Amino acid sequence: MGCSAHLITMDQSSDRIRIAILNGSARPGNYTGMAVAIVADELRKDPRVEIEIINLGELNLQLPGTDPASPAAKDLQHRIAQSAAVILATPEYHGSFSSLMKLAIENLGFPSALRGKPVALLGVAAGAIGAIKSLEHLRGVVSHIGGMVLPLPISVPNIQKVFDPEGRVLDPDAEKLIRRVADNLMDYLERHVCPAITLERLMREGAAAAAR
Repeated sequence: MGCSAHLITMDQSSDRIRIAILNGSARPGNYTGMAVAIVADELRKDPRVEIEIINLGELNLQLPGTDPASPAAKDLQHRIAQSAAVILATPEYHGSFSSLMKLAIENLGFPSALRGKPVALLGVAAGAIGAIKSLEHLRGVVSHIGGMVLPLPISVPNIQKVFDPEGRVLDPDAEKLIRRVADNLMDYLERHVCPAITLERLMREGAAAAAR
């Protein structure tokens, strides 16, 4: 990338590109988590990237309107705020994304911690048409709260045929599809986020030099 990673993370104490991946399934041994592990593996091939996988089922998130300033909500908001980009991974339940993912979004504050963040979407489903409906719904919600939803969301059909119960990949073509989530996100950061930050830095440095 043409700019320092710590500028992308907005964290001056870090020189890594932080990416948060939210797993929207709480089911034991869930396929969403298996797909998330593949995305994380692909992202870690870049030594500048630091991954945080957030399993939403492990958080004590409150129902909307009950305690918007709960410690769990504030902690999640901080973790998202410190990330350069976010990946939302959800199973498709009853034609939409998981209630757990919606609960997480409701706990991201107002304005949302996702506002202005690049957001990549990954959906998995047991059916042959994949998670198309859930990704359409999730795209609409994330866009409404100001997240910058990336093109080319990845939908994985017949997810039960992609992994064995231990998480080993059974379908190499599906694995390639899942890894594209990482490729698409890094490509977006390379093309759009980093050049803008570099230009802003150069303008600041130029203004400082002129003022001397």
